[in-house]
Amino acid sequence: MLSEKILATAFTRAVKRGTLTMTTAKGETFTFGDGGLPEAAIRFTDTAAEMALCLNPELKLGELFMDGRLVIEQGDILNLLQLLLQDTHGEFDDLPLHRLRKIRHWLTMRGENDAHRSKRNVAHHYDLDGRLYSLFLDSDKQYSCAYFDHPDASLEEAQAAKKRHIAAKLLVENGHSVLDIGSGWGGMGLYLAQVAGAGSVKGVTLSEEQLEVSRKRAATAGLADRVQFELQDYRATIGSFDRIVSVGMFEHVGLASYDDYFQTCRKLLKDNGVMLLHTIGRSGMPYPVNPWIARYIFPGGHLPVLSEMMPAIERAGLVVTDIEILRLHYAYTLQAWRERFLAQRDEVLKLYDERFCRMWECYLAMSESAFRWQDAVVFQIQLAKRNDVVPLTRDYIAEREAVLKRRETMEFKRSA
Repeated sequence: MLSEKILATAFTRAVKRGTLTMTTAKGETFTFGDGGLPEAAIRFTDTAAEMALCLNPELKLGELFMDGRLVIEQGDILNLLQLLLQDTHGEFDDLPLHRLRKIRHWLTMRGENDAHRSKRNVAHHYDLDGRLYSLFLDSDKQYSCAYFDHPDASLEEAQAAKKRHIAAKLLVENGHSVLDIGSGWGGMGLYLAQVAGAGSVKGVTLSEEQLEVSRKRAATAGLADRVQFELQDYRATIGSFDRIVSVGMFEHVGLASYDDYFQTCRKLLKDNGVMLLHTIGRSGMPYPVNPWIARYIFPGGHLPVLSEMMPAIERAGLVVTDIEILRLHYAYTLQAWRERFLAQRDEVLKLYDERFCRMWECYLAMSESAFRWQDAVVFQIQLAKRNDVVPLTRDYIAEREAVLKRRETMEFKRSA
């Protein structure tokens, strides 16, 4: 059949190391690779599934796995993705279907990611049952890239190190006012008040689920007078802040809204203020988000390259004072989330169905593979209005991290 020939050609081209075994819907078996590890075996349940994967592999791989029409009989979805991605290095980007998808993506992204659409997109992912995230995140519910500052760091330690690293770069001093754009479940904002000493923190989110949890956490910690969370689009925020932090939110802004985003940040930042933007991005060429991820996980999202961000930063009149690129940190974070998710899969089934479980297993594996074998990275970009508001060298980061770590220990003892 035509579909079998197309798949055989594609898998022969993609799988250089390891072993992939494919069984067609008619029962024919093909093997690809050098016979080594990793190993994965897949089986199609119907011939239409084979053709669907041929015609739109980036969308249909996830859909077929999610629907049980592509069955993984040996290994798991991550093993399959490793075999397909570890040696390709973007060599399929110039295929006609890929070029058409790029064009369609750029045309679509011209539409504004307005406040209504942004809230709807956020609700699609972040307003799921809160118990789901508690099953695989760390105790502080940090849903962004952790910072593994030593090789055997646990997820909890790495997420604490992430907050510490960001707070150090923000140069937060006692009494500073801080705006947290995309405040999640409140952990970053609470840390900046409780440990870093911020005088006031305002967190804005578009997730009603996260807002409720954040407000409860602030009240429980006795910080409701200093840390306030609002259901608010960043473009509607007013005020003037010493520090602005945004962690894991910029991915949802959308390419067409970059000017709005950075101009709004400049307006809200004091003249001697500092901003830290922590966002997933790409180290390669501009490329659309995987269509399966865009449809089922993060609608409206875009992973920027620096060349897409920098013009908007420059037009806003902001100064880039530091850039750090975190490479494999998110792969390690996602590995921990995926392992925890799979360990709690029976509990997830009590909240959702089998299709949802396969969808999230696929999402976590796809995301991990993007950081391990493709060009996904995390950018930490420090911004200011003036070039003299941060120290001349980066020594201050480690120095402040050491101070913050001592404060964390003292805070832990007080709350114990």
